[in-house]
Amino acid sequence: MVFATEPVPFAVREPLPGVDLDAVERPGLGVALWFRTTDAQALHDRLHAAGTPIVKAPSDGPFGRMFTFAGPGGYAITAHED
Repeated sequence: MVFATEPVPFAVREPLPGVDLDAVERPGLGVALWFRTTDAQALHDRLHAAGTPIVKAPSDGPFGRMFTFAGPGGYAITAHED
């Protein structure tokens, strides 16, 4: 289900098939957090320089330039530009 909230929309979905959420170590497995930014590469560079763990390096995807980093609680957060 997608919620068209402003300024940040969000969506909730069922856990991925075969994922036992009670047995995983990393919080948020199966949770997808995506945020739009005007310049994904610049945001990546700032986060990387600050020592933020980068889970997936910047690449061009269906939503423009995107990358994934680990948030403070260990959740994977994807930033994209469109």
